[in-house]
Amino acid sequence: MGKLIVLMITAFVDMVGFAMVLPLIPFYATQMGATGFHVGLLISAFSVAQLVSAPTWGRVSDRFGRRPAVVSWLLVSATAYVVFGLATTLWLLFLSRLVQGVGGGTVGVLQAYVADASDPEDRAKGLGWLSAATSLGVVIGPAFGSLFVQWWGHRGPGFGAAGSCLLSAVFAWKYLRESRGLRQTAEHPASSAVPRTQAATLWRVVSHAGEPAPRLIWIYALAIGAFYGTGPLLALLLADRFGVTEKTVGYFIMYFGGMGVVMRAGLLGIAVKRFREARLARLGLVLLAAGLALLSVTRSWLMLFVAITVIPIGTAFTFPCVTALLSRVVPSRERGLYMGVQQTYGGISRVAFPILAGYLIDRLGTGAPYAVAGALVAVTLLITAPLEQYMRPKTDAAVA
Repeated sequence: MGKLIVLMITAFVDMVGFAMVLPLIPFYATQMGATGFHVGLLISAFSVAQLVSAPTWGRVSDRFGRRPAVVSWLLVSATAYVVFGLATTLWLLFLSRLVQGVGGGTVGVLQAYVADASDPEDRAKGLGWLSAATSLGVVIGPAFGSLFVQWWGHRGPGFGAAGSCLLSAVFAWKYLRESRGLRQTAEHPASSAVPRTQAATLWRVVSHAGEPAPRLIWIYALAIGAFYGTGPLLALLLADRFGVTEKTVGYFIMYFGGMGVVMRAGLLGIAVKRFREARLARLGLVLLAAGLALLSVTRSWLMLFVAITVIPIGTAFTFPCVTALLSRVVPSRERGLYMGVQQTYGGISRVAFPILAGYLIDRLGTGAPYAVAGALVAVTLLITAPLEQYMRPKTDAAVA
């Protein structure tokens, strides 16, 4: 439990820094002469770098340990924020976003750490708490960013985020204990089999899509792409249908993120004990699909409130449970690799779907992306039938 608390604090501080600078990117970029297309590229640059680096971070953590990978990620992120604070040209903004993405590729490492340091029946709850910590950082980070701009001007948020990452790195180095191998004996007996390479694992998700690990990765990738691909566009729907402006949209985002924090930190553990990961993941997909579909047609405040309540509940059930199931079906020696591969496919989805969503808005209106996203999530339900079978951990030989 102590290890998880340290990890949650570390992830929270980093996410506060991330959320401090993210809302400022469009303002800084346009001041430097960027077009809307350039702003879109800046937003996507993070996900591109993240998806490329995630499997490498996972493999590094499998080989050298989770703790060095976490500390290295914080140092990389601090460097990126310093560049952001010093940026006076678009190419420096692009560079800062790319370096941030490289640091952001360690999400799979954090998930692997939780899986290592917790018993199988507690993993979904632990992953939910980790997600709650990052969600809380997203909720309060923008407020810190605005304060730092007022206090120290253009450079304030970047330098403030860098300082928080450095402090977090020192904290993690001092208090975070290595988790690698803690669960190897209990779940996956040691094996002399040669671990798969990063490229082979990436291809196996496509070539053996029906296997447990690839199936779970596809569910995760489609669901997270549908959610994060439409989330940044919510302001356009709110402005179009409800007259929400940049002065009031923050309240909706805070409620949206706050609901996710409450679900992950307070109710997920209870729900996992009641329904178990497989059924809860399926329920989460149903709620996510329903919420997205409802957003596509909502014209009333009541329907809007229901939609932005149901969606974070769905994600709180889906993502931690799918990741917990993934940790059960892969050997512990490859857990970091597979978590990284999951983030890579999720990153591809997060890069591709905003482009599709923007096209759909131009052609069919602000509700169209949510209808398509809801349909995609609903389709994933067709491949969830075997999830109950994944509740039993497999041996290394079974997945080799």
